[in-house]
Amino acid sequence: MTDTVGIVVTGASGRMGQMLIQTIQENPATHLAGALERPGHDWVGSDIGAKMGGAEIGVVVSDNPAEAFTKAQAVVDFTAPAATIAFAEMAADAGIVHIIGTTGFADSDLEAIKASSQKTTIMRAGNMSLGVNLLTQLTKKVAAALDEDFDIEVIEGHHNMKVDAPSGTALMLGEAAAEGRGVALKEVRDSGRDGITGARKRGDIGFTAIRGGDIVGEHDVMFAAAGERIILRHLATDRRVFARGAIKAAIWGQDQAPGEYDMLDVLGLK
Repeated sequence: MTDTVGIVVTGASGRMGQMLIQTIQENPATHLAGALERPGHDWVGSDIGAKMGGAEIGVVVSDNPAEAFTKAQAVVDFTAPAATIAFAEMAADAGIVHIIGTTGFADSDLEAIKASSQKTTIMRAGNMSLGVNLLTQLTKKVAAALDEDFDIEVIEGHHNMKVDAPSGTALMLGEAAAEGRGVALKEVRDSGRDGITGARKRGDIGFTAIRGGDIVGEHDVMFAAAGERIILRHLATDRRVFARGAIKAAIWGQDQAPGEYDMLDVLGLK
């Protein structure tokens, strides 16, 4: 028996999944309790260490999350909304912490996650790096200090395999800007420009998404007025920053009551 935190990783074969597994193995406070893939995936039934190109580590890739969760204290989940909703229900039933890095949720998905959080600790964040969460706080403060003479545009770039836009981080930054201005993002969001759109509406918060190559994550928040611009920027060059934040959250969540949390809670920035 070990006194380290046992963590299950979903989507184990993906780039983020493999980075999470490496980070868990490197952290003396955690151990890999399980690795999950979808039914029919060719990694299922094989040792995850061997599949990642190294030595066997005694953890076999499974397609049975309910069983894997019984052997763990936390699950770290960077997958897709439908899968995450199912994992949330099973994590709640197992009473383990659920760390969610998945993005692209509909409002109904968020309601389902909220329901699961009544039974267990859920930490959900569009981005788990320290730098981005500091940027979120700065965005809120700058937006509160500037009036609507300053247009706000969130510009984000990611790799060409990302399926949702704007990114979860971009929306998090947009929410921070809207909160700083005392408005609801859904009332001022502008992310559908194409063709003859007309002039920009005063007070709107715009979003621009770039997709290309292997960009890990780039986010700018631009405040543009006549004669001047303020640009807040965060560049991620290594997915390890997200993995470290997720594992930190999994450890932090062991001492928390059931409920919904975000990285600002984990980092003590609220």
